Amino acid sequence: MPSLFSSAGIIAIIHSLLYITCTYPLASSFQQHLHLNSRAILRNYSIQKSRLFSTTDKMSMDIPHLDSTTVQDLVEYAVSFSAANGLQVQTASSGDKRAYITAPISLLPQSYPAHLFARGRELARPLNELVERVSRDGDFLKNTLKDVRGVDEYTGKLLDLYEEIYLGERRGLDWGRHARTADRLGIQRSDYMLHKTGDGEEYSLKQVELNTIASSFAGLASSVARLHGFLTERMERDGKLNQFLEENHRCVADTGGDSGLSVRGVPESPAMTQLPLAVSMAHDRYRERFVNDSKVRPSVLFVVQPNETNTVDQRLFEFALWKNHQVPVVRMSLAEIYEKCTLDEQTGQLVIKSDGLTQEEITVVYFRAGYAPTDYPSGYSTNDRSGIEWLARERLERSRATKCPCLGYHLAGTKKVQQELARPGAVERFFPVDIDETAATIRTVFAGLYSLGADATEQDISAVKDVLFSGDEGSYVLKPQREGGGYNYYGKNLADKLKENSSITGKDVILDPTLSEFILMERLFPPQQRAILLRNGQVEGTGMTISELGCFGGILVTEDSHVVYNDYGGFLLRTKFSGVDEGGVASGFATLSSPFLC
Repeated sequence: MPSLFSSAGIIAIIHSLLYITCTYPLASSFQQHLHLNSRAILRNYSIQKSRLFSTTDKMSMDIPHLDSTTVQDLVEYAVSFSAANGLQVQTASSGDKRAYITAPISLLPQSYPAHLFARGRELARPLNELVERVSRDGDFLKNTLKDVRGVDEYTGKLLDLYEEIYLGERRGLDWGRHARTADRLGIQRSDYMLHKTGDGEEYSLKQVELNTIASSFAGLASSVARLHGFLTERMERDGKLNQFLEENHRCVADTGGDSGLSVRGVPESPAMTQLPLAVSMAHDRYRERFVNDSKVRPSVLFVVQPNETNTVDQRLFEFALWKNHQVPVVRMSLAEIYEKCTLDEQTGQLVIKSDGLTQEEITVVYFRAGYAPTDYPSGYSTNDRSGIEWLARERLERSRATKCPCLGYHLAGTKKVQQELARPGAVERFFPVDIDETAATIRTVFAGLYSLGADATEQDISAVKDVLFSGDEGSYVLKPQREGGGYNYYGKNLADKLKENSSITGKDVILDPTLSEFILMERLFPPQQRAILLRNGQVEGTGMTISELGCFGGILVTEDSHVVYNDYGGFLLRTKFSGVDEGGVASGFATLSSPFLC
């Protein structure tokens, strides 16, 4: 059987999907979409290759320890590998025309302490279970988010739906009865930075955030790791990369520790095996529990954004689901779901409207959209039926389909919950200390987190005063309840935001309620390493960079809290120039990279 990522493997998958779409009329438009995409990939590769040589021929930048010929070879390998293996992002489309370019990547991997990489991997399971336990604690979520809901309409709407569907508030217990019988699926990613508090200290692993919805780039990051593994192994024999890599190794060489890992170099990421496995298990459980009609075609629903450009990452996931588990996928936006999906109030069955004989029943709802207010452009009003995206989200949530994530998981990933969990005794609420050391293990990666709401303690206010009176704004980050990058405040902007929303009398500070939607976080300072960053298949620049490690995890839990599956699910590394504050790849701030374990 051809490899999934070989040319023959990709063609075989496309042929299989085309057969299905010809068999099932609902997906007929997908056939044309795939045909256009295959032509666009080939056309775009020739465009990128011409750009590559015109760029590198003129490239005069001085890169220590790498000569210009080696850099040219690396770039050509990277662009060719990207075209051959789907390491691409979609450009803005025009009508039915689609084009693809090499995803934003670092040309070579970044050195990473093997024992701290192992720590991130080992934390996936307890963090998965923490999200599960938090999601079922309605009192904890309501009390934690009570100030946020008054100033952040988006988070407030999520909490309203959670209360109505899962807690039976306002609409009665019958309103959410199907959702409460559904399994729960989480595909999460905990992001970390290396950090040390002073000279002479060793680097430790500190959590930046925990993403519980639309945790992206598992597919592309796996491809980047394979690219970097190829480049470092291929060029190791002639020694062309040795000095460059050794210089970066020295940047993290003071970490010490024993990883217990046998791998040195770039590890393989199991993301495209483990995460599709979790979805397929949820799909199979749904079929066993509910599907007994031969006229029903069970499918997984990917909720996506209109005009999505990160389609390749999502398609890699879709193709792996089909190749490994024969699970079909349907892609729809929230607006399309509102128009085309119906909920059977008696059974909780969620189906896609069809004029054919075969109904498409949704087994798993996998959100790759819905994580930001911009995903709900029709507004928040559902009483007059105008807020169609929220009505679609409500319909999905009330069904018996397994949600990834359900509202409880989504809320558990908010910044305010992250901050509250860092308070003394909060994690211990979910992992009692008299049972095991799970709470203590999780706490080792918490950075300093401070509330700006009505529940702010003396310690929280002290951190605010550091910014306002001690000129210490460079030691903190101001974060809202948002995902996707581009929303944080740093430095002077952070200080100005706090000043504008505080009453200051002498050394006394009273925070305005509008600050409740934010948290203040200790700023982390990872080691700087040299990197060469590519964007649009061309060298964007070279210089000192910092990186952020993301560790994926998957968890599947039954309605009565029995854990069916819980495991580590792969990794990604994001790299950006050290002078760039934000870190999102999709938002244009960072590039995808991979760790070179040392």
